[in-house]
Amino acid sequence: ETLNEQPKLEVAGQRLGIPESLGVSTLEPGQRPPTTPPGRQVSIRVQLLDDVTEVFDISQRAPAKALFDLVCVHLNLAERDYFGLQYQNPRRMMVWLDLLKPTLKQIRRPKNTILRFVVKFFPPDHTQLLEELTRYLFALQIKHDLACGRLTCNATSAALLVSHIVQSEIGDFDEVQSFQHLLHNKYMPNQDALMDKITEYHHKHVGQTPAESDYQLLEMARRLEMYGVRLHPAKDREGTKLSLAVSHIGLLVFQGHTKINAFNWSKVRKLSFKRKRFLIKLRPDLNSAYQDTLEFVMASRDCCKTFWKICVEYHAFFRLFEEPKPKAKAVLFTRGSSFRFRYAGWVGGWSVISGSPPVVVNGQKAFPFGPGQSSNGHQPSPINAHSCPLSSPLFTDAGYVRTDDEDEVRRKKCPTDKAYFIAKELLTTERTFLKDLAVITVWFQAVLGKEDILPDSVRTLINTNYDPVYQLHQAFLKEVEQRLQQWEGRSNAHIKGDYQRVGDVMLKNIQGLKQLTSLLQRHGEVLVELERSCRASQRLQELCREFEQQKVCYLSLNMFLLRPLHRLLHYKLILERLCKHYPPTHQDFRDSRAALADISEMVLQLQGTMMKMENIQKLLELKKDLTGIQDLAIPGREFIRLGCLSKLSGKGLQQRMFFLFSDSLVYTSRGMTADNQFKVHGQLPLYGMTIRESEDEWGVPHSFTLFGQHQSVVVAASCVSEMVKWMEDIRMAVVLVEQSNRPSTDLLSTSRSDRKSPEEGGVEAESEEELSASRSSLERQSAQRGNTTVHVCWHRNTSVSMVDFSVAVENQLSGNLLRKFKNSNGWQKLWVVFTNFSLFFYKSHQDDYPLASLPLLGYSLTVPAETENIQKDYVFKLHFKSHVYYFRSESQYTFQRSVPLATCCVVFGLSNQIYLYSPSYIS
Repeated sequence: ETLNEQPKLEVAGQRLGIPESLGVSTLEPGQRPPTTPPGRQVSIRVQLLDDVTEVFDISQRAPAKALFDLVCVHLNLAERDYFGLQYQNPRRMMVWLDLLKPTLKQIRRPKNTILRFVVKFFPPDHTQLLEELTRYLFALQIKHDLACGRLTCNATSAALLVSHIVQSEIGDFDEVQSFQHLLHNKYMPNQDALMDKITEYHHKHVGQTPAESDYQLLEMARRLEMYGVRLHPAKDREGTKLSLAVSHIGLLVFQGHTKINAFNWSKVRKLSFKRKRFLIKLRPDLNSAYQDTLEFVMASRDCCKTFWKICVEYHAFFRLFEEPKPKAKAVLFTRGSSFRFRYAGWVGGWSVISGSPPVVVNGQKAFPFGPGQSSNGHQPSPINAHSCPLSSPLFTDAGYVRTDDEDEVRRKKCPTDKAYFIAKELLTTERTFLKDLAVITVWFQAVLGKEDILPDSVRTLINTNYDPVYQLHQAFLKEVEQRLQQWEGRSNAHIKGDYQRVGDVMLKNIQGLKQLTSLLQRHGEVLVELERSCRASQRLQELCREFEQQKVCYLSLNMFLLRPLHRLLHYKLILERLCKHYPPTHQDFRDSRAALADISEMVLQLQGTMMKMENIQKLLELKKDLTGIQDLAIPGREFIRLGCLSKLSGKGLQQRMFFLFSDSLVYTSRGMTADNQFKVHGQLPLYGMTIRESEDEWGVPHSFTLFGQHQSVVVAASCVSEMVKWMEDIRMAVVLVEQSNRPSTDLLSTSRSDRKSPEEGGVEAESEEELSASRSSLERQSAQRGNTTVHVCWHRNTSVSMVDFSVAVENQLSGNLLRKFKNSNGWQKLWVVFTNFSLFFYKSHQDDYPLASLPLLGYSLTVPAETENIQKDYVFKLHFKSHVYYFRSESQYTFQRSVPLATCCVVFGLSNQIYLYSPSYIS
């Protein structure tokens, strides 16, 4: 029953159906709640912050998170982590619903219970809230707290708070209307005595929008002593009646509504409770008059535990920096609470107390967040890659253009506002996106038009569902280009202020896109129908393969089909950055916020389609890289991870390519086919599989053993982190397949020559030709299939997961960069597109196809050292073994947007919080 009991946070499984780790849990570390089969529905009533009661139907055995998600979807709420569901337990105490436990295990009589959807965590700075809707809900919470007397303050502050609420609800002051409104609505105790003062303040808010009123309300409320405070009655050792509370800064002690003491998290060493006694153990302080342990008596053990839980949650939410490791579990006996707080996503980056010592949580240090830090903000570290390097693109110094001077002059003339660079990122990525759309609507149609081979149904699907989207984005790109020209002063516009914004243009485009939602929903259908037609027609299959070999098709054809869905994610991220940058009073704030609300709604509506299609696309892509396998893309199968592992056999360790699906683990080697496909050697069904580390048993570093029902396999990863990723994903997949109780499907071809029975033992026969092929460089491969992720992982001896692919889809960039080789003097200006773990290089954005590409898996991204003598700002360095490239950005903003490169190169999507600074800025 101590603060020291913290769990390991969730790191994998969100895309495979594992519930996110939110809220309070009594599960032990490593446990997962069971998948809930559909069952009889039960109705749950939830009272929202606007006092409206909604009824939600959930399965009887569904975890409470299912109910919480329904409420959030109903509200269209993105920033969910601040909120929770409260209910009154049989002891008439208000407690929080545990989101990982089944709802009906906590609420025994749902017909007689009304849950309340309320704010759970109050941030110290409301400007960290990104969504206008979130701020509106916080404003409703403040209104509730003020009305019930929980948020106390002096008369002047109270009158000003109410005046902002009234302005938000009825608009500008009208003497009769305002008076009548105040007569019929009670916003605070003793409101009648303050009527004149409220109307006086209300009169001063003329022209203030509801959003601005909410902003002012939160700005005032956060400065009050009782903001977000929930009092828990207690007594000290002398029997004096007190109240305890918790906030982002630590523990608070009140007498009545007056704060008499506060214990900062930095001073708290340990929190615990024993029966009715709540104990606060402080760090030794010679200057303090307090004992090292403070004791408070509460009404019952349940009261103690309830308060202790919320303390643990607040500490984890606002202060936890490192992921704590769970204690070893006792074999025979356990003591203390089994409570574990699990939190999947950290929301903001508040600096609580800088320079304070860490709180020890289960032997791990939890530091206060500093500016720009987050709970997963680890620093980049180079990847340990041991395999032969991938052949670099053929770049030569010929054609180098030294653009230093003209680039410097142009940079000085450009606007410096961050909003301008966000708008410019919109422009550059829109150019790339439109060219990607043209691959389907123009190039692919032209190739198929030469032969009347494409079924009319598929042709109609493409025309009706892609052409309108393409035409809309053509018009949108023209508008964005014109706006940027005006912003930069390159047009005849005389009033710059009217054009130094982009939210209005985005709002117009997104509202147009909303009209095409039904078309976007059918893009996945196009992918499925095209694949079905290819299976039915050998000639169509050949044409599609030939088209993928053309330079304009620099990615797989199926990836282009999904581009419009992925573009919605890019718009959402761009608008989030724009809204976070703008103050609420900015002329572009309202349009940007409205556009963000619309695009968030579209993303939520299409998310299921997107995830399903991404999985199908990946299975179809892998099918092209594998030989000796059948029916890979079947309903219910999900791709999880692919990568290199060394398999232990009679000949020793042999490099193998492993593919983890939701029902099977397949291992392969590189074959001698024309497309350098990987030949399947064996399949391990996941049902009934167990796994354990085997380094001590076999003397092989980073090794582990897979125990299947018919055979066992010993494999070794290239490093510890790779071993951990594989073991976690395999264990998770085993749990899911056993919960589904569905046996694995045989993936291997029925031909005897392509199969290997379990009785043949652990020694694999492999010809000298296959060994020679596995060692060949990518120079022998075709241009397109040679740079697929599978082949890159083979050469770089690494792995990627479906989660990594999804993050890579969101983090795509386009724009001009200056590139320099290690031993060259000049900088060459190139148009660079970052997508699918690779950089694609063009002479300019007008080119139809890239000159070359650079796969980045395994590369490290750093800033040049002083000894490298790169005397320029905004330079980052990509290096893999002896391969070194320098790239130079045009601004600090575009330099910091190189972070997605780090997510690809360093930790595959887990390092979104990495920030890069050029040497001049570090000094």
